Amino acid sequence: MYGAVVTCSVKKLGNNTGRFANATLVRLNEFLSAGYKKGVRPVRDWRQSTTVAIDLMVYAILNVDEKNQVLTTYVWYRQQWIDEFLAWDPEEFDDVKQISIPTANIWVPDILINEFVDVGKSPEIPYVYVGHTGLVRNYKPIQVVTACSLNIYNFPYDVQKCSLTFQSWLHTTKDINITLMRTPEEVMNDKSVFMNQGEWELLHVLSTYKEFSIDHDDYYAEMKFHVVIRRRPLFYTVNLLLPSVFLMVMDIVGFYLPPDSGERVSFKITLLLGYSVFLIIVSDTLPATAIGTPLIGVYFVVCMALLVISLTESVLIVRLVHKQDLQSRVPQWVKHLVLEKATVLLCIRNKKVCSILSQGSDLPLYKENNMNTAVHCNHHSSKGSRESERNLGLGLSTRDSGSPVMDGILREITTIRQFLEKKDESREIAKEWLQVGYVLDVLLFRVYLLTVLAYSITLGTLWSVWQNV
Repeated sequence: MYGAVVTCSVKKLGNNTGRFANATLVRLNEFLSAGYKKGVRPVRDWRQSTTVAIDLMVYAILNVDEKNQVLTTYVWYRQQWIDEFLAWDPEEFDDVKQISIPTANIWVPDILINEFVDVGKSPEIPYVYVGHTGLVRNYKPIQVVTACSLNIYNFPYDVQKCSLTFQSWLHTTKDINITLMRTPEEVMNDKSVFMNQGEWELLHVLSTYKEFSIDHDDYYAEMKFHVVIRRRPLFYTVNLLLPSVFLMVMDIVGFYLPPDSGERVSFKITLLLGYSVFLIIVSDTLPATAIGTPLIGVYFVVCMALLVISLTESVLIVRLVHKQDLQSRVPQWVKHLVLEKATVLLCIRNKKVCSILSQGSDLPLYKENNMNTAVHCNHHSSKGSRESERNLGLGLSTRDSGSPVMDGILREITTIRQFLEKKDESREIAKEWLQVGYVLDVLLFRVYLLTVLAYSITLGTLWSVWQNV
């Protein structure tokens, strides 16, 4: 096929003198360059299409920009085709079977990546290998900056699937066709060159071939590689989820503080402030897009809302059991619902309530200006003392009713008796409200605990299902 060309070329080169006279590669390069037209597709029969075999190996995942929906990867790209005008007989050139020549001197297919959005910092490889049969091998690394539809709803347990579509921008399948150098199974499972120490893990690379037409006349060939990657969630689990879980557990533990203690409110306010500072710190870590919020962001908002609800419940309970001199008695319907029905529903014994309330039965420990309300279950001793004072007053009144001194003593005793009766009534009212507050506190705590458990189980189930899918 090319014997005549080789003979003429060898005769021509044989007349050359100088330092390149016996250089085989120089003679071969001049032979291949003589009369070569790099602007023409290298086929002798124009009806025959040029088949370009391509291959892709992912080397590293450099960056995943969720906000701008951009994926930056570093890949090893390989393509090869037959150039019928770059063939020679190895016997005529010292058995040379391949040679590297500049890429700018030969015809190269116009195969591009459709998803390109920016020019990456790829190293320039100026040469290609050419075999004696005309096989051209163009191997080069490429930093690919491509657009990708990133779904961050499952962050940090998300799996992303980005595509790299290779096709000829101008030529139809009649001129340039595309095929794979290896089988799809080999491409899918090849992780030999991937740097597996970063945030992202390469699962597999899927490849699909398709022919499409825009005007139903000319058909174009494309080879699409689907790069499937998964984020490693350990860093985000340790630095985001676990601190939030610990704060929620401490909020639940705070319910075991006495309901009439003001320390509970201070404790929960401290937790709420700490969680707010935590959200400010981790706000820069969460990915942000204009079309959605990751589920973990919703989780943080719900946890903040639960802390606010918990603080509100504690404030209401403390306000309910706080002693007020002018506080009215507990309505009968409240007693019926809370002290009778709710105690049975919550399995709270009256003895348990009484034992908790009796801790503040001593009168000297009852503080007027404190939020703690001291009450007790039995007042027989105080009632007996006031009965004896009443009998004493009556005895004195019948004995010396006309003496001014005794009249003053009787007035003082009457005032003391009225004060003690009012005090006793105030204690009874405070005891009733404290009982109501204790029962409501247990009820609201159990409702809150069930809400947190249901929310945690639902969230964990969703994350597990998405991760398995």
